[in-house]
Amino acid sequence: MNIVFFSHPVFLGSISTQRYARWLAEGMEQRGHRVQLWIPEPRCFNLPVPTKLKKWLGYADQYIFFPYWVKKQVKKQPEGTLFVLTDHSLGIWSYLINSHAHVVHCHDFLAQFSAMGRVAENPITWSGRKYQAFIRRGFRRATHFISISEKTREDLHELLDSVPVISKVIYNGLVQPYTPARNTAATLAYVAKETGIDLSGGYLLHVGGNQWNKNRRGMIEIYTQWCENPDHLMPLMMIGPAPDHVIRKVWAASPFRHRIHFLIDQTDDFVARAYQAATAFIFPSMAEGFGWPIAEAMASGTPVITTSDMPMMEVAGDAALFIQKRPSDEKLVEQWAKDSANVIDQLLHYTKEERRQLIDRGLRNAERFDSQETIAKIERVYEAIARQAVDNLPPNDKSDVSAQYR
Repeated sequence: MNIVFFSHPVFLGSISTQRYARWLAEGMEQRGHRVQLWIPEPRCFNLPVPTKLKKWLGYADQYIFFPYWVKKQVKKQPEGTLFVLTDHSLGIWSYLINSHAHVVHCHDFLAQFSAMGRVAENPITWSGRKYQAFIRRGFRRATHFISISEKTREDLHELLDSVPVISKVIYNGLVQPYTPARNTAATLAYVAKETGIDLSGGYLLHVGGNQWNKNRRGMIEIYTQWCENPDHLMPLMMIGPAPDHVIRKVWAASPFRHRIHFLIDQTDDFVARAYQAATAFIFPSMAEGFGWPIAEAMASGTPVITTSDMPMMEVAGDAALFIQKRPSDEKLVEQWAKDSANVIDQLLHYTKEERRQLIDRGLRNAERFDSQETIAKIERVYEAIARQAVDNLPPNDKSDVSAQYR
């Protein structure tokens, strides 16, 4: 196949979506397909102008110059080309390619539902609501979709105006080679040395950013309640970006803040080892499209505590302990944090055999998220969409391209 992938511009800093697009492109290229990656170039963005104007120049690159370039490039592609929007928010470009074979990858619709006023924890400005409506009108024009979880597909179907031609669920694959530590004591010693933290008694781990749904605030609230027991001295390590003002305020209010450590912008290798050596991984997310860290921690041989809501339960299967979602009513948060802290205590009081059984279930569960198998499943959907498009071509055009799909 000839496959064209659309990706977010690098200059906007959408690192995770860029990684996903490149992972798809590299995976399909390795399987013998011809691949192109189309990304808006920072023609205007790189001009020497005040920082406050950069955003607007970036919009010019994305919404004026890029579509003009795409229109010309689409005409140059051979019949049977598959156009792939690697994120549903790129659906604004669907009008350029929806008369061709195409598919939209859907990760989560949190911004969409927030803009629709359905997420109290994440109010959106007027301009943000308009922008999300613009995106929604775009991906509604598409007819073929791949979602990363059943929850994401359910949300997609709720937002669409019509029943899609194809709508598949394909779980994410673990890109990094997460495995249990060969020598846990040595890995723990490495993490302690790198951080300068006394980890001789183990540590609790959280991985995630400052976004409202990652619930860093809730993680600190849970940990604070857990530390009320004077026997609970294990530190909390939080890997991710520098905490924003909201997170720092919650951290500053905790009497146990000296035990809470923010590890900022760590390497992939360090994160992998931090998973391996953690006593427990806690992921109290409020909403996700998938929930990568759950699978990453399980594949690393670490027990997981996460939220009893979809898709976290979908990803965790029967291999985690669960806590309730953080309540939106602040009056209920303290009790929620206490209840969640009790689940940590429950896990830490497991016998060696109970802990081993939980870890083994996690390792088996993580096998569902094999990267190569994910690519193979995506390839099969791509081929089905491209074949369907070829079958709909006029007879004279069909003969030129049908051989590759026989």
